[in-house]
Amino acid sequence: MTNSKVMTLLKVVIISGLCLIMLGIYLHLFSQTIDEMGIDGIIISAACVAVGMIMSLPTKMIITFILVKRESEQTERVLDNRI
Repeated sequence: MTNSKVMTLLKVVIISGLCLIMLGIYLHLFSQTIDEMGIDGIIISAACVAVGMIMSLPTKMIITFILVKRESEQTERVLDNRI
C-alpha cells in the first residue's frame, strides 16, 4: 500500500472518529430518545464518543510519524545534493 493510500485511509478514519464524537455529543445533549432510555441511552452516547476517540487519536500520531519520516528523507536528499 502506497503512502498516499495510507494517508487517505487514515484521514477517513480520523473524520469518521470525529463524526462519531459529534454524534455522541449530539445524542447526549439533544436527543429525547436517548434521554428517555435512561442508563442505556447514556451508555450508547458514551460508546459513540469512546469509539470516536479511539479512532481519531492514534491515527493522528501515525500521520505525524509518516510526515516526520518524509521530512527527514527530504532533508537527506538536500544534504546529499550539496555534497
